[in-house]
Amino acid sequence: MTSWQIAGALIALALLLYYFPREFLPKLLSEPDYQHLVFASAVALSLFWNVQAGIKDGLNLHFLLVTTLVLCHGWRIACWICILPTILLIVFAKLPWQDAGLFSLCTFILPSLFSYTLFLASYRYLTRHLFVYIFVAGFICAALTITLHISLTALWFGLEGRFDWRTIYNDYWQLSLLIWFPEALLNGSAITLMAVYRPHWLRTFYDREYLAPDK
Repeated sequence: MTSWQIAGALIALALLLYYFPREFLPKLLSEPDYQHLVFASAVALSLFWNVQAGIKDGLNLHFLLVTTLVLCHGWRIACWICILPTILLIVFAKLPWQDAGLFSLCTFILPSLFSYTLFLASYRYLTRHLFVYIFVAGFICAALTITLHISLTALWFGLEGRFDWRTIYNDYWQLSLLIWFPEALLNGSAITLMAVYRPHWLRTFYDREYLAPDK
């Protein structure tokens, strides 16, 4: 392992352990419905992450769905759910195990924190309305989050010297201009359906605040 890979693994592990949600395991073990939601989230994420495409081998893109996961579970639990899809990527030889730490930082730890921060900002500074929740916390947040993910990964590959900066910019980073809208639409649609039909699945959605008539 390179020094970059070792540092990434140590930082990712430290962050996951430090921010471990203590309420996660008791709730997971005691509530069957929550078990189904967590399992379904992990499976859906695994399917989307395993479908990858790219111009150059090693510079692959996939739908992220981190924003939806964060709005459903909160950013700390979302990070731990993302561990299962990461392990499956390693098992199916789509991710070298040495890159697991840096991959985790760039794909779900920092993007999850970023996504949750944007949600908190919208909750605090914008009108608490269903449309604001769907469009800002869901649609716009997802677009910015996948752009951050691609930018962090591009920075990782460039600083480590895995690819030259021209290749990274032309064959990877510019693709963020193409994928941000489908990612935003996918997350926005998922959030819309859950807010309407399964609001109890959204940990960050409050009926009394988002659906209450204006006073």
